[in-house]
Amino acid sequence: MPVIVQKYGGSSLSDIEKIKKVALLIANIKKEGYKVAVVVSAMGKTTDSLIESAKKLSHDPPGREIDMLLSTGERISMSLLCIALNDLGVKAVSLTGSQAGVITNDRHTDARVIEIRPFRIQDELEQGNVVVVGGFQGVSYKRDITTLGRGGSDTSAVALAAALNAERCEIYSDIDGVYSADPSIIKDAKHLPEISYQQMQEMSMAGAKVLNAQAVEYAKNAGITIYARSTFNPGKETIVRMLKPDAPSGVKSVVYENDVIKVFIKINHDELKSLLNYFEEFNIQIKELNYIQTRANGSPGISFVISIKNIYGWEKRVNDLKNMFGSRIIFSENLSAVSLIGEGLNRDNKILQSSIKLLDENKIDYFGITTTSFRISFLINQQKLQSTLKLLHDKWVTLLPEAS
Repeated sequence: MPVIVQKYGGSSLSDIEKIKKVALLIANIKKEGYKVAVVVSAMGKTTDSLIESAKKLSHDPPGREIDMLLSTGERISMSLLCIALNDLGVKAVSLTGSQAGVITNDRHTDARVIEIRPFRIQDELEQGNVVVVGGFQGVSYKRDITTLGRGGSDTSAVALAAALNAERCEIYSDIDGVYSADPSIIKDAKHLPEISYQQMQEMSMAGAKVLNAQAVEYAKNAGITIYARSTFNPGKETIVRMLKPDAPSGVKSVVYENDVIKVFIKINHDELKSLLNYFEEFNIQIKELNYIQTRANGSPGISFVISIKNIYGWEKRVNDLKNMFGSRIIFSENLSAVSLIGEGLNRDNKILQSSIKLLDENKIDYFGITTTSFRISFLINQQKLQSTLKLLHDKWVTLLPEAS
């Protein structure tokens, strides 16, 4: 009997009526003859509410206690869903991440999955039970509860699908797949029926919220195909998988990330090593690191970008950095990163040149440019975000034909 892994996001479980509807959907899949493992997020805005509670108590809460706190959200939704399933006559059992065998490193609030030991899940499936697993959480090799960072329930689902050799992994949310831009901002954003792992990962890392970047990386490495669907509006879907090398090149989507800060520091080699150790201690991820040596005997410096939205105690980190470097550190705040995503964007400079020209003509300043094989990113003022998104989307995506 084949296994299907489904994941339901917080918007799909935000109230009791929606939980009942999700239970019916799962019951119908079960009737089709599948073994079903379900991964759930916390209900609605539960995680945000828990974080706000912690912030009212401390500007710099310990990561270990944040993990203990946030892991409770998924436990509520998984228990309620199992109650609803059993009420329908479908035997179901809920398991925390640790009970499900999700083993992580010991990096609190942003742990990575090391391995899955799915023996308990397999036993329950063999007994005919639907297994509902709390997503976003696991247990470290030190036996501490850990969480996988924002969107980590996606990673939980993909990792379980790989461990269970599932037929497919279905990710359900309030959006019917992946679009060429955020449809709440760009009204003519195009639905993407399929997308490659590499492009989806770049989109996620650049701010797209449909799928978690770590989940896509895990799926790519394990060869798991992801189906991104709407929970209550079936029809469209986006399939994330390995595409043929002859896939069309060019811009496929325009995505953004808010709450971005660019940092420049005049720094020597030993200070750089200490700084990176500091970031590691407090689980701060930096992007676009550049080491700058202006001349043979000049003072070296570094620049990098930090997304601060999910950093707990950022104000304390800023004070620490100012104490370390004084006037040698400069923070550029209130920035957004807008990124073009697609295949072969930097085979030549034409897309980059045309995009720069477009921003210049519309008097949109940019404070940094980064390129990879699949991405071109501009750092801009947050106030210019919507106009920049529309300009670049109109230029590169809107006039393209719909994918078949």
